[in-house]
Amino acid sequence: MEEERSSCSEESSGASGSSAEESEDEELGGGGTNGQVYTYPDGKAGMATCEMCGMVGVRDAFYSKTKRFCSVSCSRSYSSNSKKASILARLQGKPPTKKAKVLQKQPLMAKLAAYAQYQANQQSSKKSGGSLVSVDAFDWGRYLGDGDVKGAPVSCFKHVPMGKSWGDISEGVRVEVPNTDSGLPMKVYWIAGIIKLAGFKALLRYEGFDGDSARDFWCNLCVPDIHPVGWCAAGGKPLVPPKSILHRCTNWKSFLVKRLTGSKTLPPDFYSKVQESMQFPFKKLMRVEVVDKTHLCRTRVALVEQVIGGRLRLVYEECEDGTDDFWCHMYSPLIHSIGWSRSIGHRFKRSDVSKKLEGQVDAPGQLFAKVKEVDQSGSWFKDGMKLEAIDPLNLSAICVATVRKVLADGYLMIGIDGSEAADGSDWFCYHSTSPSIFPAGFCEINDIELTPPRGAQSETPPPTSQSEICRSLFYFNLIKTQTKKRGQRS
Repeated sequence: MEEERSSCSEESSGASGSSAEESEDEELGGGGTNGQVYTYPDGKAGMATCEMCGMVGVRDAFYSKTKRFCSVSCSRSYSSNSKKASILARLQGKPPTKKAKVLQKQPLMAKLAAYAQYQANQQSSKKSGGSLVSVDAFDWGRYLGDGDVKGAPVSCFKHVPMGKSWGDISEGVRVEVPNTDSGLPMKVYWIAGIIKLAGFKALLRYEGFDGDSARDFWCNLCVPDIHPVGWCAAGGKPLVPPKSILHRCTNWKSFLVKRLTGSKTLPPDFYSKVQESMQFPFKKLMRVEVVDKTHLCRTRVALVEQVIGGRLRLVYEECEDGTDDFWCHMYSPLIHSIGWSRSIGHRFKRSDVSKKLEGQVDAPGQLFAKVKEVDQSGSWFKDGMKLEAIDPLNLSAICVATVRKVLADGYLMIGIDGSEAADGSDWFCYHSTSPSIFPAGFCEINDIELTPPRGAQSETPPPTSQSEICRSLFYFNLIKTQTKKRGQRS
């Protein structure tokens, strides 16, 4: 059965079966050799090879009654007597002539698929060698399994590629994927349905397996090998059912028509959207202002060294060997445009570099996340006001803190009471709309442990000499609502 399925048979023009087909062969210049046809076990012709370009595809989708060519263009080109010898030689495995070399050009998608396969082979060789650890060494599919464990959907993450274009992707969507169970030496495809989604990953099941999960597999939907239904027909790629289920059906074409009628697939431009979403506005050698990781109270100039998935690898400008670096997202509140510190009165460490290197450019201001505008009329923050704030060096702790300096545009310099450096080098900048700062008493009404100043007695009442921050600055209505709910529960 396997030999019959993968065998190639050459049909002569005399066996075409109709006079109309014979006349067509003569009109095209006569053909002693018809297209190579892959046959299914039931004897019906399933795949055909174009005699002009060598493209393999579904026989029923080929042009002309004899199904010798994949398109009208190939049919007409074949009629040119100057190319026949080279074409026949190539089909027979002989070196092509100079005129025929143009026929070896592959479509763009075929090149992309070949490159993706090359990368996959490279990763496999690295894994087998054991000398390098691949970036995809962690197996999300095995970790998630096929149980009730769920992954957060991509649409929850508006800051990642495809985060705003994932709405059409859901369980039940059909795609065309490589068939790893074909038994053929060539790359063929088959339809699969999404059984489960977890982020970019999808658990797929080949069409025809129904309730059988033996061949289920996880893959990333954003890789080049995943296509919408109809991609194979448009590109002349072969659709071949897995050999494990060949015996279950005798007419796979009718089977697919019934299964796919009314079903959903990926948008035609899905892969184009993936590529577009992977383009980011930040570029290498752009200059930004970023928090100094050694002195949180000030900023420094840094250069963008790498941009991957919207994450930036930043290197401080004074660092010549590139080792003084760290990563953050391009929407991080830690980075700002050049001149930001001076505009709001924030501390800034001047760079020792007197001259920009070739290619360096200040990142445009519109690339940075915009902060909310705040109404500073009436009661507003003042230096010395007390509040509760999350310690940026210990995110699990809410501490007693002080507004050390009010900056422009709603920014504040905050210090943790009892542990501040004498020179204020550990102050940190929060915006007044930040969810990391709260009014005095916030932890008490929410039964959250408040970290007191170092050395302070927990039973000692807070000093009354300092004016408390107006609760209206911290959305007083929200706090009242939380208090009311807590009283109802008690």
